[in-house]
Amino acid sequence: MKEKHPGTVDVLVIGGGNAALCAALMAREAGASVLLLEAAPREWRGGNSSHTRNLRCMHDAPQDVLTERYPEEEFWQDLLKVTGGMTNEKLARLAIRESSSCRDWMRKHGVNFQPSLSGTLHLSRTNAFFMGGGKALVNAYYRSAEALGVRIRYEAPVDRIELENGVFRAAWVGDERIAARACVMAAGGFESNREWLREAWGQNENGEWPADNFAIRGTRFNRGVLLKAMIDAGADMIGDPSQSHCVAIDARAPLYDGGICTRIDCVSLGIVVNKHAERFYDEGEDFWPKRYAIWGRLVAQQPGQIGFSIIDAKANGRFMPPVFPGAKADTLEELARQLGIDEAAFVRTVREYNAACHVGTFDHTVQDDCHTEGLSPAKTHWALPIDTPPFRGYALKPGITFTYLGLKVNEQAAVHFSDVPSPNLFVAGEMMAGNVLGKGYTAGVGMTIGTTFGRIAGAHAAAAARQGESHAIA
Repeated sequence: MKEKHPGTVDVLVIGGGNAALCAALMAREAGASVLLLEAAPREWRGGNSSHTRNLRCMHDAPQDVLTERYPEEEFWQDLLKVTGGMTNEKLARLAIRESSSCRDWMRKHGVNFQPSLSGTLHLSRTNAFFMGGGKALVNAYYRSAEALGVRIRYEAPVDRIELENGVFRAAWVGDERIAARACVMAAGGFESNREWLREAWGQNENGEWPADNFAIRGTRFNRGVLLKAMIDAGADMIGDPSQSHCVAIDARAPLYDGGICTRIDCVSLGIVVNKHAERFYDEGEDFWPKRYAIWGRLVAQQPGQIGFSIIDAKANGRFMPPVFPGAKADTLEELARQLGIDEAAFVRTVREYNAACHVGTFDHTVQDDCHTEGLSPAKTHWALPIDTPPFRGYALKPGITFTYLGLKVNEQAAVHFSDVPSPNLFVAGEMMAGNVLGKGYTAGVGMTIGTTFGRIAGAHAAAAARQGESHAIA
């Protein structure tokens, strides 16, 4: 595909992850010349997308790697449940419908899919897994973009946007001005900006700054510079700055780029206590893929921003094993000593929980009838006594993946200023995910949002560039 108008740029894409790449590919396929600016060096390209594994997809019948059916209404109800209604139904349903038809396009650009593996079989109906994970997906998109003639620059962080009455004119990388007829912003949230996280979360009643104890599960390059610039420019915002995809992860995880392997997935099979050995939430509220992303926030609200996931031998083999082994002991007292929590309080909590368990027919693949009685907080499913050694415990801390504060959009992914959509400035991915995700999360929906709105933004940016060109000629 030959590039039109050498020396000029039709569409500028800011960002280097899944949403940005989808936008760049769509715009290029529509005939636009495209320049993509990635803030990270080449070896760290791809943002948080490199750590992903799958895409949640609507489908009305079995399709290749997807089993059974997952219709629009069920997907919508799953999203409605985890967000508590904090979602724009029109935009959410748009993403859901678009998710049903994007996989063939993804394959065309080199993305391969694989059946769900052991430990993820419960997602075989709802989520399509990438062969090689997110890193392979990102690399495939970059190869395709380069082959199509998308120009790519690394280590090119955009500091500010030049606007004129809501119309995009140029982006600035340091002292360099880069003009374009249209622009797609997909530069991520502010999850690696510790100062902004501190401001969003504030101080708790113990005088602690919870955000100081967060690990960043993904890239260190998502500092929210462009998001802040758009706030200062008067763009319409959506979302709560303290809401995010925030997971309970191994407390020994690295500060950045720990990714999926730092997650602790046994929460629903046991109990979780804080540093005072007190339970604080229903561990069996719902299936883990629908509820895992609430636990980072729950742990963040505990003293010291730490929790402990406790299981016994009956849980073995029922969850994806963590990378790092946890504490292991033949007695509850010894487990408490290894975890550094009060022995008497811990043993009392476990015994009270055990005594409250009403054991019916245990089945972790359904919302079973094993629950507690007369205990607060209750455990509503999968409640089995913790009574079979060896006992295991994993220290947990909050791991933030991406933030939900973003730019308000319409069905064309256009940025709005005082409720008026920009004719040539669009946004995709984390920078607008809050339109669909007001709070909560369900597995794979971040990639659904990034893929669908990246494609939408790229297509509309190419159309806007054509329109801007015709106006210029006239």
